[in-house]
Amino acid sequence: MNHEAQGAAALEYFPCRYGGSRKLFRGPPRPLEGEYIAFLGGTETYGLFVPRPFPALVEDRLGLPCLNLGWKNAGPDAFLTDAGVLAAARGARAVVLQVPGAHNLTNRYYSVHSARNDRFLQAAPIMRRLFPEVDFTDFAFTRHMLRTLAERHPERFSVLVVELQHAWVARMGDLIARIGRPLALLWFGAREAGVAGAGGPLFVTPEMLAALSPAPTVVIDATPGPAAQEAGTAGMVFSEPEAPAARDLPGPAAHAEAAEQIVAHLSDLMTLGS
Repeated sequence: MNHEAQGAAALEYFPCRYGGSRKLFRGPPRPLEGEYIAFLGGTETYGLFVPRPFPALVEDRLGLPCLNLGWKNAGPDAFLTDAGVLAAARGARAVVLQVPGAHNLTNRYYSVHSARNDRFLQAAPIMRRLFPEVDFTDFAFTRHMLRTLAERHPERFSVLVVELQHAWVARMGDLIARIGRPLALLWFGAREAGVAGAGGPLFVTPEMLAALSPAPTVVIDATPGPAAQEAGTAGMVFSEPEAPAARDLPGPAAHAEAAEQIVAHLSDLMTLGS
């Protein structure tokens, strides 16, 4: 088996807080004094089921503290509404921001929970007019809702996707501006993402990255290579009920590849931040 059992062998995430944030991030905690690199992102940055995710591997290579500010299923709203995270990011010498999908954010059509961005809250009137036959009380999570709409009403669903993409560009630009530090965007996932399952950042295109203003200092492509994809869940730590979730996430081999790509780009980024 590629996983370890529950109990004594369960992975320890050393949860901690930074600044005034109410979120519990992956530790052990790193100091906010002196020089450090801040990593913002979602479940992949957090490193769910992975003993040493890429922020820890980058720290090993550089000998510089790396704050893991990954938050499970985070979209840009999770960070824009968290003054503690923004303060920690603004104090960093450089910031690496994992590219999030465009589905877990509040937009003109629906709203999501401000911290748990994968939680669907309610449909706006414009959404109800676009899908009058849909009972939105059936949905608790954004991906479930979007998958259902895509299957039942593909033509109207495309209208919704365009709105999500426009909202993503605006919200990401706002986040980058508020961080105000030399920043690398990290693409960590497959190049194609389907609403039905795992993949790269959902609905995000290269054109959307190019449209960001202010522009990120650099975009790092950490798409897992064939060897990392073949390795799958090898080295991950999860219980039997967690196996389906683990299979949808990058394993240690993919994290190692991502760390190599990040380190290769960080020297120029940190020079700008000095």
